[in-house]
Amino acid sequence: MQRPFMLNLLPVLIISLLLSACSRQSIYDTAIGFERSSAGLETATVPVGDMEIAYLRNHQMVEGDTIVMIHGFGANKDNWTRLAGHLTDDFNVYAIDLPGHGDSSKPLDIGYRLEDQAGYLAQILEALSVDDAHIMGNSMGGAITALYAANYPGKVKSAVLFDPAGILEYESELVDLVMEGDNPLIPRNPGDFERLMEFALEKEPFVPWPIMGVMEERAIANREVNEVIFAAIRDAGFESDFRNAITRIQAPVLIIWGKKDRVINYRNGEVFATAIPNATLELMDGIGHAPMVEAPAESAELFRTFIGQPAE
Repeated sequence: MQRPFMLNLLPVLIISLLLSACSRQSIYDTAIGFERSSAGLETATVPVGDMEIAYLRNHQMVEGDTIVMIHGFGANKDNWTRLAGHLTDDFNVYAIDLPGHGDSSKPLDIGYRLEDQAGYLAQILEALSVDDAHIMGNSMGGAITALYAANYPGKVKSAVLFDPAGILEYESELVDLVMEGDNPLIPRNPGDFERLMEFALEKEPFVPWPIMGVMEERAIANREVNEVIFAAIRDAGFESDFRNAITRIQAPVLIIWGKKDRVINYRNGEVFATAIPNATLELMDGIGHAPMVEAPAESAELFRTFIGQPAE
């Protein structure tokens, strides 16, 4: 069953909060909390070594498979809320804030290469006692998902890669900008977060200005750790090893890619699909770098169809 989302009630919510003279942070907290609750999710944390890891999970567990969701670079667990709202009636969802992201610990002195982060994911899922799950990842999280599936074949029922990183055989607009010293994925100044949204998403969801303002403040505050993470991934020289690793994936893999992706060229999807055994590629017209945000209902249906569990 599809759950109601905050977008339908948000204008009334925002007006009532503004009239009560709430701060932007209070508006943000209330709105995000409402969207999580509408999707059937609640927040929690778990210690992993010296780090505290934040995540979303079902408010009420169900008799169904587990889905683990891994966000992309500079993003967080709430990138999955809209998709999760189409799944939590039938699946137990865990949307993770990776180290360095969201509300999790942000150490600057640990490794942030893709293989490092796949190892952290393994530690997190062990701490959560999550085993034999469907794993979904977007962008950087897609690459981490692929590596996890390759390295822990007995723990993955299926893998869904949304516009995954890891292979750049076909270059994108982002590559050209980064080569020029301009990285739109790392907001530094006011206005940069709006530019990031416009660059990454072809079909942007409505986000009211008080919430957008808080999201931008948080993104700018995370600049230092984001630069560390981006440099670790960029400088790893990892692509050949990555390509070899994903050939070991045993679980069925669904690759979903927006054809308007400016961050990673959608034509790399064919490279992934050729390299990974039992992989299926689905291209989405009019969608950018985050199909689960831009087209959550369609993304959920593609996943359900792929695993043979259509919505009732």
